[in-house]
Amino acid sequence: MKLSVSEIAKTIHAKVIGDPSFVIKGVSSFDDSGAHDITFACETKYLTNLKQTKAGAVIVPDTFTVDKNYCKNIILLKTDNPKVSFFKLVSKFHPEKKIKSCIHHSADIGQHVEVGKNPIIGSNVFIGDNVQIGKNANLMPGVYIGDDVSIGDNALIKPNVTIMEKTRIGKNAIIHSGTVIGSDGFGFAQNFGKHEKIIHTGYVHIGDDVEIGACNTIDRGTLGMTVIGNGVKTDNLVHIAHNVKIGDNTLIVAQVGIAGSTDIGKNVIIAGNASITGHIKIGDGSIVGPCAGVCSDVPENKIVSGMPHMPHVRWRKVVNIISRLPEMRKKLFSFEKRLKDLENKNE
Repeated sequence: MKLSVSEIAKTIHAKVIGDPSFVIKGVSSFDDSGAHDITFACETKYLTNLKQTKAGAVIVPDTFTVDKNYCKNIILLKTDNPKVSFFKLVSKFHPEKKIKSCIHHSADIGQHVEVGKNPIIGSNVFIGDNVQIGKNANLMPGVYIGDDVSIGDNALIKPNVTIMEKTRIGKNAIIHSGTVIGSDGFGFAQNFGKHEKIIHTGYVHIGDDVEIGACNTIDRGTLGMTVIGNGVKTDNLVHIAHNVKIGDNTLIVAQVGIAGSTDIGKNVIIAGNASITGHIKIGDGSIVGPCAGVCSDVPENKIVSGMPHMPHVRWRKVVNIISRLPEMRKKLFSFEKRLKDLENKNE
């Protein structure tokens, strides 16, 4: 595919600085671009080093001040959001492969199943009884869907996903390979020295426009619901336990573990490898730092880090002190020795 800079500018609503007739043949990263590729730069480390890219054109923020001498060999396209604009172009240069609607002969479909228009149901898909699936659904090979499940329009369920009974999934869902939704939570009661399993009869409710990463595990409610709000995005290897509630547009990065009955607000960001204890509340707009251990409530719009968690500013001071502890220990022993020497002299 080939597009002129002027055609690209119309597509992403950009202002061109340079030759609008220049032809772009591909999209690439800042470091790997060739002479006829387009890339983007929105962070300072890239904007201050535009000479380092070999790209023919770069999408930059519309607030970027252009030094014509510095950038004289690079065509710039100024937009309000370079990253979003760039990935619009990626979809043009690398359009999704279109697959015709079909139901593979090896699919095992139960009774009273309703499937909307234009389905794609791959090989070895299992669909239980009383299932509802919206239009334009794409169930890739090896997907398992239990009884009484409901899935909204435009769902993309990737290979080997397991969706257990009674799960509810909204519109435009993307669920990546290996994920299990609706498994039993980790619930046991002690009885005469043994751990008796607690039966889980609840389910998982997932809102619209949700993307679940690969190999997530989302447990059903013990009695009620585990809720994933609209627009939530999770990375790979995330565990969400029974009866957790996650608010709209929250981001959860890889290897996060959230214990049961935790209430997470809207627009929260939980960074990689953080651990959230059960039965607490994290307020709207808060940020939990990487590897943090959250063991009590976090108010709205707060940034916390560390284990146990604390305000991020304090955690930075704590980390700075920790790195100096061996030196401080030596000084403390030295002061103790000098004090003992003084005490011995005064006796």
